[in-house]
Amino acid sequence: MSRSSNPAARIRRLWTRLHGFPGGRWLFARLLGFAVPYTGSAHPYVEEMRPGYARVRMHDRRGVRNHLSSVHAIALANLAEVTSGLALISALGERQRGILTGFDIEYLKKARGTLTAECTCQAPTAEGDQDVVLEVAVRDGSDAIVARARPRWRVGPVR
Repeated sequence: MSRSSNPAARIRRLWTRLHGFPGGRWLFARLLGFAVPYTGSAHPYVEEMRPGYARVRMHDRRGVRNHLSSVHAIALANLAEVTSGLALISALGERQRGILTGFDIEYLKKARGTLTAECTCQAPTAEGDQDVVLEVAVRDGSDAIVARARPRWRVGPVR
């Protein structure tokens, strides 16, 4: 299997290639949204991605709001999921892949304004399939945590 057939490896290489150039992070976000259309609906902007870490921002806008004039719960979940996925795939080896198998989220307060999600994880070391539960904190502009998510990923070898 060639390196380019592993989606995680392609995303890591694309980030490495683009993030340092003017407009590169914006372009990365657009390409990510094109590759994963539902994720793109939240308009995530990747501020930082390195092995085992991702920080992703989402602006408060009409398209992600609910009837209570705050960011919709599922938009928050979408932000947390993409953040955990980027942290995980940035830590995976060339011959590993991950798939989301479960997701728990706790909404702590109404989310308004620009939101930032962060996730840190260790590189999975087992050779077979294993479940990895990550922690994602979603914060508002005042640095208050508005949601805490625990996505569960099944990590295993590329088949």
